[in-house]
Amino acid sequence: MNVSAAESLRTALGELLDGLPPRQATQAVDRLIANYRGATPTDAPILRDRADVAAYAAYRMPATFEAVRSALEAFADAVPEWTPASHVDVGGGTGAATWAVSATWEGPRPVTVLDWAEPALALGREIAAAHPALDGARWQRARIGASLTLDPTDLVTVSYVLNELAAPDRAALVDAAAAAAQAVVIVEPGTPDGYARLIEARDRLIAAGFRVAAPCPHSAACPIVPGADWCHFSARVSRSSLHRQVKGGSLPYEDEKFSYVAAARFPVSPAPARVVRRPQIRKGQVLLDLCEPEERLTRTTVTKKHGELYKAARDADWGDVWPPVP
Repeated sequence: MNVSAAESLRTALGELLDGLPPRQATQAVDRLIANYRGATPTDAPILRDRADVAAYAAYRMPATFEAVRSALEAFADAVPEWTPASHVDVGGGTGAATWAVSATWEGPRPVTVLDWAEPALALGREIAAAHPALDGARWQRARIGASLTLDPTDLVTVSYVLNELAAPDRAALVDAAAAAAQAVVIVEPGTPDGYARLIEARDRLIAAGFRVAAPCPHSAACPIVPGADWCHFSARVSRSSLHRQVKGGSLPYEDEKFSYVAAARFPVSPAPARVVRRPQIRKGQVLLDLCEPEERLTRTTVTKKHGELYKAARDADWGDVWPPVP
């Protein structure tokens, strides 16, 4: 990971709220969380002005960055020889995914951020000035839905966007991304509804000829029974003072739950299996819940008699490849 990208983003976000009274910032975040209902607005975006966007960016960008970065790193592990030469972030708002891409693959590349909220785009452009890799990025207003068309690009990211769209617009967006890109990474909230939207998108990508690179070890049907469970992961996020003000929490971190799919038109090397629940460490053994290439979910018990594999199991984390790559 390019640590400087994460640190630069953290610093830029820390400066956003200078001059904005804490109570106003808190009220803006509360209102936005309560009212960000789902459909692309027909007149004015819910992110109304700079104060709204600054508060929401300081609150949400770190979590979006960490979730997208986690998904991108899993994707990068499956395509180690590939680096995107161009990137389009659909519904990117203030551009958290562009920072995550630059943290995963170093170096500048043509970047376009599309969003309906002009204040979000303006603030994203301002924040991006702190990161040389994003110099020259295009911040373009666009309706995200059935009328969307995308120019050819190596990578399309769509993070926390499908939940804001009606079903026909979700399908049109995924189809547009598939038509334009060599690789598509989609991230949604780690909830049953988020997972359901994610699986719909995954199915459309596979139907369009894409191979799933992560998190799944296969491109076949998900073995999870709809409605019985859902696949999601967790990313640790450092909490800002605004997080603590809004949530009333004292911990310096929180865990962002997310679901994702990363797929490509070119050959990929997915994980042999992936840990899909937090490992359970017990005396002399570790229980690992795995998604395996045979389109099944299994629980594996690794004990001390497994030697080095037992040590690896004790260090394994939710979302990791299993067995670990040497």
